[in-house]
Amino acid sequence: MRAETLAWLGARSSSHEDWPLADLVARKVAGGTRVSVVVPAKDEAATVADVVGGIRAELVERAARDHGHPLVDELIVVDSDSRDGTAEIARAAGAVVHASAAIRPDLGTHPGKGEALWKSLFVTSGDLLVFVDADLRLWGTHFVTGLLGPLLAHPQTQLVKGYYDRVLDREGEAASTQGGRVTELVARPLLDLWWPELAGVIQPLAGEWAARRELMSSLAVPTGYGVEIATLLDTYARYGLDAIAQVDLGVRAHEHQQDHDLAVMAAELLAVARSRCDGDAGAPRAAVLQQHTRAEGWRERPVPLAARPPAADVPGATPGGGGPR
Repeated sequence: MRAETLAWLGARSSSHEDWPLADLVARKVAGGTRVSVVVPAKDEAATVADVVGGIRAELVERAARDHGHPLVDELIVVDSDSRDGTAEIARAAGAVVHASAAIRPDLGTHPGKGEALWKSLFVTSGDLLVFVDADLRLWGTHFVTGLLGPLLAHPQTQLVKGYYDRVLDREGEAASTQGGRVTELVARPLLDLWWPELAGVIQPLAGEWAARRELMSSLAVPTGYGVEIATLLDTYARYGLDAIAQVDLGVRAHEHQQDHDLAVMAAELLAVARSRCDGDAGAPRAAVLQQHTRAEGWRERPVPLAARPPAADVPGATPGGGGPR
């Protein structure tokens, strides 16, 4: 591993245990900082209430009661056309819920996680944005506090990535710091070969991460699953390695996808990374993935390659104007 990366690992990696709630609330209040937590969701009725309810109980209500101020000022769920009651469940658990397609409808709509995160910039007002997946089965509110720590403590930090032991066998509780299949087979090899300075980022595709609004509003955002690696690469290109931090969040479990669904994600990552390689401005020649099974034969899967422009450049509304409360 490069000396620069080893030095970064020592200086910019921390544990969620390094960031106690009382200290974070004090830093937030002293700096006049607002915090928004954004939960993108699509058909996550089984888990979204636990995620939303846990954050609200600990980081809004208990923080205000025990420390005089909430740590989280806004708790937003951006729902992407769920059909299982996710929106209603999230609202009942205490979130402000927005349908992704209903946010700035004049801008149209795309499917995908990146679209939900980009749209959230128009309905939140936090200076710091924390993104948490809605499908978590094993997690804790320390995910949020851990991710906020480096942003509240170090002004030069722009982006914070989480990493964790992933529970791979629910019954046996086997855990590993390995990333998911797409991380280990696509994302990490891409970084190691073309962006070796970022080889120390343990889980570049982690769904739990945080960033400054100013950063997020200035970046083009892929509408699909390419959002995490695009944000990592673009932050590094703009601000350098020391603007990125990572935090050990302990243990995490979530719902797993089938290999054919992950193949679409992998194709998105390849397209996003290729578009950011030095000297390579070529776009993919197709936007579909060909898949075959004996039972179903061939099928084409669309690969979402659209990207949204920097939110700060969108006319007609100021990002961060805030949504209903």
